[in-house]
Amino acid sequence: MRWFFLAAAVTTFAVTIAIVLTLVFDAIDFLQGLANTPDGLGALFSIGWFPRRGLFDIGTLVVGTFIVTGIAMLVAIPLGLGSAIYLSEYASPRVRRVVKPVLEVLAGVPSVVLGYFAIAFLNPEIIVRLFSGANAAFTLAAAGLGVGILTIPIVASVAEDALSSVPLALREASYGLGANRWQTTFKVVFPAAISGIIAALILGVSRAIGETMVVAIAAGATGGGLFSLNPLEPGQTMTAAMAALGFGSDQVAGDNNAFQSLYFVGLLLFLMTLFLNFVSDRLVGAVREEY
Repeated sequence: MRWFFLAAAVTTFAVTIAIVLTLVFDAIDFLQGLANTPDGLGALFSIGWFPRRGLFDIGTLVVGTFIVTGIAMLVAIPLGLGSAIYLSEYASPRVRRVVKPVLEVLAGVPSVVLGYFAIAFLNPEIIVRLFSGANAAFTLAAAGLGVGILTIPIVASVAEDALSSVPLALREASYGLGANRWQTTFKVVFPAAISGIIAALILGVSRAIGETMVVAIAAGATGGGLFSLNPLEPGQTMTAAMAALGFGSDQVAGDNNAFQSLYFVGLLLFLMTLFLNFVSDRLVGAVREEY
């Protein structure tokens, strides 16, 4: 059994290294191929992301990704943390047994369903009604709302586990000093669980950055997109760009470097999530409390 588990660990490590090396070498090939074009590496800073035309403005994808992630976290943080605080500190055991499974069922909703929910309801009924200048079909804002709904269960579940792990003795000591439930929750329990809450938020951000189907459907820019900071217009994200470009071999026809750009974008996405994990470990380690 020792050798079996060792082989499992080594295989996992080897697969991870193989994925990273594949991304690195193919991303280098993309950059080398781009350097031999008339525009050179300047194609990485063009008017937009149109890979089949030889325009690979990476800023378009990064800005679109940040817009969707920011909107998603504006939804997931208050609703996710609010749900976690209610379940941990306010809900009765009977209510918790009902509400928590329902919340976790939301995590099981396929992302493609939420993508169509975003274009069928979120965009026409919320975004367009609130903002008169919004695109009637597809917007980054609708995609962000959809991703936010998808991220709520992750934030709520991890944060609720962190709050529930705070020793009961801390709550009893707070009540014994005359604090009410609100004061105990936000001045004692919440600070004590801050490391787990930060981990929940970082995990939610990583989930939002890596979401594909919701943004591929609801953001609307399947063939490419111009650089824009307006969330009320269609846009493109890193994951959606990879999905749109990789759907079938006929879809990567055009510029010779179009297919290789998939690996370059994938490498950037990997580095972003790696950075988030690094920051998460440092923050959690800095604020962790042991009881």
